[in-house]
Amino acid sequence: MSNIDPYSTLGVGKDSSDAEIKRAWRKLARQYHPDRNPNDATATAKFQKISEAYRGLEDPMKKQQYDMGGSNPFVQ
Repeated sequence: MSNIDPYSTLGVGKDSSDAEIKRAWRKLARQYHPDRNPNDATATAKFQKISEAYRGLEDPMKKQQYDMGGSNPFVQ
């Protein structure tokens, strides 16, 4: 995730609980899912971006690394 704040991507604050983060991701995933937006490259790109942000924040180690100011913890 190149220099993108996963919290702002999901529309939550850094003090959000895991449940709030998951709820925000689900809401956005339903909105931008490629099956709901066929032939919409913008929606597909947005879906990929929010999914990547969520994958980083759902992993406690990656989330902690990002919160501590680590550089790009979402890239493997």
